[in-house]
Amino acid sequence: MTARRGGLAGIAIGLAAGLAFGIGGVFVKPLLESGWSPGAAVLARISIAAVLLAIPGLLALKGDFRRLWRAKWTILLYGTVAVAGVQFFFYASLQRIPVSMTLLIEYLAPIALVLLAWVRTRRLPQRVVLGGSVLALAGLVLVIGPGGGGLDVLGLAFAALAMIGVCVYYAVGESAAEQLPPVTLIAAGFVVGALALGLAGLTGLLPMHVVFGEVAFLGADVPWFVPLLAVGVVSTAFAYTAGIASIRMLGARLSSFLGLSEVVFAAIAGWILLGEVLGPLQILGGLLILGGIVCVKLERVDPPGAPAIELGAEPVPVTASTSVVAPGPERAA
Repeated sequence: MTARRGGLAGIAIGLAAGLAFGIGGVFVKPLLESGWSPGAAVLARISIAAVLLAIPGLLALKGDFRRLWRAKWTILLYGTVAVAGVQFFFYASLQRIPVSMTLLIEYLAPIALVLLAWVRTRRLPQRVVLGGSVLALAGLVLVIGPGGGGLDVLGLAFAALAMIGVCVYYAVGESAAEQLPPVTLIAAGFVVGALALGLAGLTGLLPMHVVFGEVAFLGADVPWFVPLLAVGVVSTAFAYTAGIASIRMLGARLSSFLGLSEVVFAAIAGWILLGEVLGPLQILGGLLILGGIVCVKLERVDPPGAPAIELGAEPVPVTASTSVVAPGPERAA
């Protein structure tokens, strides 16, 4: 894990990303209430972010545009799975199962990363990480709520695919550091994601409906593009950029747990800006999520040369930087 490189700065940036992602619902809700389909809102916000970050992304390459081609499979993976795939399967799941269940499954990504690292390295996670995972899961249940209604198998599968996309977001963000600058990866990923979502809209897989006119936004009537620009700039361009920066400073595992702050910030934003009052269980859930993040941050880093822990037929060396690594471009193909 690479938390040693980031420290408090990485945590602050990760929380800023969680806040930016969390308030996105407040920005998007006026559009949805006015008649915009979720797919159209997502496509618009990603397209705005792609345009906003295109020039910084190209400048970050310092003229070496061949890096884009060399990282083509990483960009394709990030754009189609971590950007477009998460959004598409999230909304596909919402059509079949309660929103609380979809959110709960999607935000199991940090725990899935812990389990994946366990399977890949055959190294049992430290007790503090396991304890933090349990606390975070309990907090998620309390903040989001267990939900009600029937459970559709296909809806659960869609939610699970969205969760896998979130895992890819964290894993690629950590592993692609040597291939592309963060802003370039994000900008290119947004372009690919927008094209993928646009194709889904053209084929009818993702409904696209837009309504132009004034919408109620933060207590005032404003043109439709005001909340759209807000979600595109703050909750998409900035949020993804800060998120990738946090991942590269802290590593995928800790950053993924910090990402759980998004649900807490979303609840707080809804409480303050939309009057959606938080109940005692939601407040307790937020505290449990915070406790889970602290536990993961307290994970002990083993010194180099620490003895291996034998979980299979052969001992596996333990290193200080053991973490989840996404497929490289030559293997992602």
